[in-house]
Amino acid sequence: MHGGDLVAEVLQTQGVEFLFTLCGGHISPILVACKARGMRVVDTRHEATAVFAADAVARLTGRPGVAAVTAGPGVTNSVTALKNAQMAQSPIVLIGGAAPTFLQGRGALQDIDQMSLVHSLVKWSARVQRVRDLVPSLEQAFREAQSGVPGPVFVEAPVDLLYPETVVRPWYGLKGRPKSLGEAAIGLYMRRHVNRLFGGADRVTIGPRLTVAPPAPHTGQVREAAKRLQKAKRPVLVIGSQATLEVAKIGETAAALERLGAPVYLSGMARGLLGRDHPLQMRHQRRAALKEADLVILAGVPADFRLDYGRQIGRQAFYISVNRGLVDLNKNRQPQLGILGDPGLFLRQLAEQVKPGERWAEWRATLRARDEARNTEISQQMDETTENVNPLYLLGQLDATLPDNALIVADGGDFVGSASYIVGPRGPLTWLDPGAFGTLGVGAGFALGAKLARPDAEVWVLYGDGSVGYSLSEFDTFVRHGIPVIAVVGNDAGWTQIAREQVELLGDPVGTVLAHTDYHCVAEGFGAAGFAITTSDQATDVLRQAQAVARSGRPVLINARLGKTDFRKGSISM
Repeated sequence: MHGGDLVAEVLQTQGVEFLFTLCGGHISPILVACKARGMRVVDTRHEATAVFAADAVARLTGRPGVAAVTAGPGVTNSVTALKNAQMAQSPIVLIGGAAPTFLQGRGALQDIDQMSLVHSLVKWSARVQRVRDLVPSLEQAFREAQSGVPGPVFVEAPVDLLYPETVVRPWYGLKGRPKSLGEAAIGLYMRRHVNRLFGGADRVTIGPRLTVAPPAPHTGQVREAAKRLQKAKRPVLVIGSQATLEVAKIGETAAALERLGAPVYLSGMARGLLGRDHPLQMRHQRRAALKEADLVILAGVPADFRLDYGRQIGRQAFYISVNRGLVDLNKNRQPQLGILGDPGLFLRQLAEQVKPGERWAEWRATLRARDEARNTEISQQMDETTENVNPLYLLGQLDATLPDNALIVADGGDFVGSASYIVGPRGPLTWLDPGAFGTLGVGAGFALGAKLARPDAEVWVLYGDGSVGYSLSEFDTFVRHGIPVIAVVGNDAGWTQIAREQVELLGDPVGTVLAHTDYHCVAEGFGAAGFAITTSDQATDVLRQAQAVARSGRPVLINARLGKTDFRKGSISM
């Protein structure tokens, strides 16, 4: 059993079903060994896509997603996806190949200081120096990725630890008799080095599958929160991605919110937690609600730019923050009650502490009326005439077309931002967006991981015409691996979210102008199906045709030529 086998054994023991990768000689033994053990090895056209796919698997399963990339450029190409996972708090195990141990720092192919590069991007990293250390290092990686505040981890596995010993020894010239004392001395040194590499590898034991319990909130603080909630007249709960980390408990967390009965705003991975149109869920005018509330609970949401650095919360409100991480717990605004622990577990325990009874009907009605008024405004804007296709109308037709098993991947600026107002997730864990980093280019990787993790879901990618450029080549990946996702490109020939403000403030669209490119033809070139929408009356028929094609097992790209609107004017956040 060589080092690649040991890596594969650990991954299999930890329940890994998919290994995302872009091939390279440094990591070939891992790929071959994983395939031999029945894991699905999914090769992409860019390393970032592989890491994004692992990210999606982690979010949807609650277990670490895994990617393996080759040395040097393979690792550097992963940087943005790693940072996105770190800020989204997604548990990912990234395995990076590396130059042979003896040649590191000597100018070997693709040899760079990878550990320094990834240090600020991951919560834990390890450079493995001996074959016998591969197993404990990887097991520790899985533990670290899931514990506390989850996040990506990195394990560097040099190439000479992964191939069989019989292959590696000749690499070091350990064959034949030395011709001089100098050669003999070098040979002795090399032999000792190789002996150290492989020493004890045959005695390695691979442990059981790791389980990491969520950090529990202090019971006294939960009781205090329950008392505050019961006394409140205008409470608001804002639920974020951390409340969904225990995937197996998602249903219980949603039931807890229903028992509590307070109005709820959902963000990040928590979107869809209460289903499509739950009476407790509010979607619009969150800023006004937070200003008027007398109690605000942020459950797994930091008071960052999305909440105006905490300024959206009224000063008269009693502010409770619940978070797995101490930094996010106190970010920008000190809560009156800061509870360190898992937000989902907190909500379930809170529901047990709050006495049942009808509360806050008038407050909910006030917020609901605002929601309905905003929805009416949006409906009216959907009916406005624009050149080509009104993007709001298209999104409304998409929302009406999506089945109950739809899973939506959001990758873009203006078009996707508009979608967040109109397209409603059908259930828990059915909306994937990059998170706080605001990364463009997640679409193909997220869709790839989502369709593999949820094969029965109808997976849709909502692209802007800017963001689709990052991963359009992955339609080759979708076709080769039989991944029938449906992409909708909102094509308005520009980086519109940027251009709208840039032109008004600075008077020049430089750098923001694109073309009405035939992206559907590019997808067809990779073997996918392509459709174009140029007028609003085509929307419904094309969306349904795309669904039929995807059901047949073929990926689809819909290129929708959009007209311009000012729906999201002033939406840039800093």
